[in-house]
Amino acid sequence: MKTIFYLATCKTCQKILEALKPLDGVELREIKEKGVTKEELEHMRSLTDSYESLFSRRAMLFRQRNLKEQKLEETDYKNLILEHYTFLKRPVVVVDDAIFIGNAKKQVEAAKEALHG
Repeated sequence: MKTIFYLATCKTCQKILEALKPLDGVELREIKEKGVTKEELEHMRSLTDSYESLFSRRAMLFRQRNLKEQKLEETDYKNLILEHYTFLKRPVVVVDDAIFIGNAKKQVEAAKEALHG
């Protein structure tokens, strides 16, 4: 299974998708249009160390809700990601049993290697 969860309006996601081409056989999931399901999120979590690693602290809602001031637990991170797409750090690239989260250069390069061998 090869899936990329991204936000179409995000310039960084657009740039990364371009860098990852060709994307033959890769399911592109626009998270605003079709959110992440509980099962998909749980699968992502099984490939990483925590829900927190999938959580974006850059989301405007993070600041608007003053979440920085709260002590969030794993279930909070999970529920917030399921509640609103902007809480998912992006892009998330899932290639079989490997996951690459975010836009760090090392993550993008590793995702590219996993996608194209």
